[in-house]
Amino acid sequence: MSALSVTEKLEILADAAKYDASCASSGTKKRDSATGRKGGLGSTEGMGICHAYAPDGRCISLLKILLTNSCIFDCHYCINRRSSDVRRARFTVKEVVDLTISFYRRNYIEGLFLSSGIIRSSDYTMEQMVGVARSLRDDHDFRGYIHLKTIPDADPELTHQAGLYADRLSINVELPTTQGLQQLAPEKDARRIEGAMAGMRSAMEDMGEARRKYRHAPRFAPAGQSTQMIVGADGADDRAIIRRARSLYDRHALRRVYYSAFSPIPSPSSVLPLKRPPLLREHRLYQSDWMMRFYGYSADDLDAATDPESGCLPLDIDPKLAWALRHRGIFPVDVNQAPREMLLRVPGLGVKAVDRILMSRRHRRLRLDDVARLTSSIVKLRPFLVACDWQPVHLADSADLKSSLGPMPAQLELFA
Repeated sequence: MSALSVTEKLEILADAAKYDASCASSGTKKRDSATGRKGGLGSTEGMGICHAYAPDGRCISLLKILLTNSCIFDCHYCINRRSSDVRRARFTVKEVVDLTISFYRRNYIEGLFLSSGIIRSSDYTMEQMVGVARSLRDDHDFRGYIHLKTIPDADPELTHQAGLYADRLSINVELPTTQGLQQLAPEKDARRIEGAMAGMRSAMEDMGEARRKYRHAPRFAPAGQSTQMIVGADGADDRAIIRRARSLYDRHALRRVYYSAFSPIPSPSSVLPLKRPPLLREHRLYQSDWMMRFYGYSADDLDAATDPESGCLPLDIDPKLAWALRHRGIFPVDVNQAPREMLLRVPGLGVKAVDRILMSRRHRRLRLDDVARLTSSIVKLRPFLVACDWQPVHLADSADLKSSLGPMPAQLELFA
């Protein structure tokens, strides 16, 4: 069999990387040159053509590939598992570096997301990935965004080196429960994964303290760490997934938890489900995650938004509305008097809209049409708000209110 060309490798390994959702480029700044020179290649800001987005909506273009799709592990849910009958390919360190620089010069990308299957050993694979980042930074003065997917079983010193070159590091917890991991990825250990995440947080905090004391101290993964959970491959319900995410945020100060709906793979294992879960389930989990991170909801709060029998979030309405319907007794709230944390609980009010309301009511009492001008839609708000000229008509129960609001669109006002 003839050797694969770089183009053929790129086709295989870019396609293999599409299953990794934990790819974002927010929370970092352009790096200083390691040599002290001005200029340099790359950027962490600006418009691009790829699929990672900063919080303000800017598209950050990233070359997203695997170093190799060969792997010594045999995780049931992974298309690149050892027993999978897929076409294999492997980049050299130089090939990844050359591709990144070449794509950047053509204005195709502004950074690199690099993951890999495990080849030979965890340490060997991690050395190769660190080698890519080191060459980009030191040999090519590349200052754009680099995200490395680290390997929990690798030597901690290799992870430390990765953090000195990469903007973001991530370790996938893979599945929401320990039982699910033992069943579908028995070669992986939940304790080692969380231990590596804890070590990464400690290193970030130590290096952050050093930079506060010494201006020239090196930065360590300034965009933080993230992780990913597969949804629907095991029996975990949304309640378990949300609690797991909250625990990870609290213990390891993660920037993001990503959710990836299980997608059936060729020649699947008999222990896997035959169908993928609804993509809307993944969307609802992202909404619940947003509620925890920006709206002040706890995991207990979100339990109240789930179905008592299935333990999952409703698909027909967003979790913020589901929570409000379960707590009809605290609504409507007075837009002229309610504190910020209560306004954030109103379905249809986003963080920016609440901040506008708080600013405006310092100068005048707000009427319903004032609120309408400060928000994207007033229709969903009216049953939950009192203004100086508005008192909602009492509805008999939450079912009537849900019916009157009608089906919510897929992209809800929660994210306004």
